Amino acid sequence: MQPTIFSNVNGDMRFAREEIFGPVLCAESFDDSDLETIANKANNTSYGLSGSVWTQDISVAHKMAMLIDSGQVSFNCHAAVDPAIPFGGNKQSGWGREFGQEGLEPYLKTKATTVIF
Repeated sequence: MQPTIFSNVNGDMRFAREEIFGPVLCAESFDDSDLETIANKANNTSYGLSGSVWTQDISVAHKMAMLIDSGQVSFNCHAAVDPAIPFGGNKQSGWGREFGQEGLEPYLKTKATTVIF
């Protein structure tokens, strides 16, 4: 697949709600006066692996991180993965996490021991 950019996207467009694995960007510009409406549009999908928000306002970034229902939200970049932090999707984008403490836990065998002297 060739790199593709869809601009002037709206939530009624099927590809805006699909989880496309490939070099595809679906872009829609917004006025940041109503962040909940913006997040509702972003959450209008069965998937939730990753998303990115581009802004010059760090307070907008923090608010959007709380409102967007995906396993990862990146700001002014896309899908920046660090092995120290957990990565995984929400909804139909997967269960569980890779990387970070959450990614290690399925491979650990926890044992509690109690000793009384």
